[in-house]
Order: sequence, then C-alpha cells, then structure tokens
Amino acid sequence: MGRTMEWAAASNHLRGIPRKTVFMLVGAFAKVVANVLNTTSVHNADTLVRLVQSRPPGVPLLLSVIICLRKLDDPVMWGFNGFPTTNSELGRWVLTAEDICFKNPVYSYVFRTGKCIPITRGGGIYQEHMNEALERLGNGEWLHTFPEGKVCQTDAPIRRLKWGTASLITRSSVPPIVLPIIHQGFEEKAPVPLCNKKINIVVGEPINFDLPNMRQVAITMSRNLSLPKTGWMTTRCGLDEAAQMCLYTSLSEKIQAAMESLRIFGKNLLKENSKIHAS
Repeated sequence: MGRTMEWAAASNHLRGIPRKTVFMLVGAFAKVVANVLNTTSVHNADTLVRLVQSRPPGVPLLLSVIICLRKLDDPVMWGFNGFPTTNSELGRWVLTAEDICFKNPVYSYVFRTGKCIPITRGGGIYQEHMNEALERLGNGEWLHTFPEGKVCQTDAPIRRLKWGTASLITRSSVPPIVLPIIHQGFEEKAPVPLCNKKINIVVGEPINFDLPNMRQVAITMSRNLSLPKTGWMTTRCGLDEAAQMCLYTSLSEKIQAAMESLRIFGKNLLKENSKIHAS
C-alpha cells in the first residue's frame, strides 16, 4: 500500500502556500483557544522553544511524546504565548490516526498539508507510514507522537505504551532528542472548542538512553525467552525479532516512567498554584 497523499505533504507543493495557509489558520485558532477562551500556563517552556528553534549541533532531531486526552490536544497546546505556532517550517510532524483524520480526500489533503502522517491503528510498527516518520526524523525534522495510541482519556496513571515510539528511537539514523510533555485541563468534558478551562502544560527534560548498552541487554535477555514470531527482519544492528521486542519494551518502560513522574509533578504544581491563588 502506498503512502496517502504524500505529494500534498511535500514542502514545495504549490510553492508551500497550502502548508503555510493551514499553519496560519490553525495556529491562529490555537492561539485564541489557548489564550483567549482559556487560561494556559506552561512549565519549562524555554526548553521546548529552544529545541524547536535551535537544536544542538550534531543532534538535529526532536521527538516529543505526549498522552492524548482529546482530539484537540494538538494543535491547541502549541498555542501558548511565545511559541512559533504559525511557523510552518518549524512546525511539528505528527502521527495521526488514519480512521479519524483521513476519512475522505478533503480531510486527507488538509491534514497532509498540516504535516500529519497517517497511522493505521493495529497496523504494526513496520507499516509504510512509519517509514515516512523515520525519513522525517532523518531529515532533522520535529516529530510529535502519542505513544499510548489512544484519545479521549482521563488524567490517570500512564498506561503501558505501544512500541511505535520506541521503534522510531532505535531505528532512527541519528538518535533523537526525546522530550516528554504532559498537560492537564484537556481531559475535562466540555463543548468544542474548550472554554473557561485552566490548561497546564509541563515540559520535561530530554530523556537519556544508552542505546548501545540497551541493545546488548536486549540481545542477552532475548536468548532466554520464547516469544511469538511475527516475521520481523533482523535489524542492521543485528537484533533479531525477540531482541527487538525486548529493546522496545525497555525503551517504552523508560519513557512511561519519565512521563508518569512528569504527570505527578504537574498535578502537584497545580495544587501549589491553587493554594497560592486561594491565599
């Protein structure tokens, strides 16, 4: 199966005018929702802005991971003050559910020009559009993912993550910067768009991975396991199917732990701010 409307996702499609238009309109919408209709506070925003605008030399990639609480998380969360929301060149590529965002040709075109990559839920980590996501990372672009693979959730402990994000980290030609982000406020039931809510966004610090060591540990662990075969090819690093499963599990657990710590920190931060405002 070929890639859905890949031509519309090209930066030079119609001289980039459709992409710039989508980012200007959606960015303006996000600004209004985040700053006019609601109150948005961001902890550690400087780290996110710095990595988006000027990543360190030799580490040209950024892969941000977040839990999706409702379908408007992205783009509304990028509407906070000081963020280059309407800049189509700096804007993120994001993995999006094909059954939600690509229902018909019109939706497909708009989301494609908005730098969205369609993902078939249940299609596995080696589906064709995951290869496109890897290409975007390899080109030094910002890729945004939702590792739980679900939408419309409550602000609850982070569930076990899918392996998609972990596979992108280990398969990327250059190890990406992995930045966890958590938000609160989106989970409250409300009409669309959100109104009169306090949105709290917490940006963490990049997660460090010792990938060479983690690969060796995965190889050792896999020798003593009997896992079902799904037909994965051996990677260029020499990981067979069982070793890949062990590695993806380890990476996912580390991301899950970092995000859960960030979630708890965010809730405590909200409580402290509420006490300050109440006093």
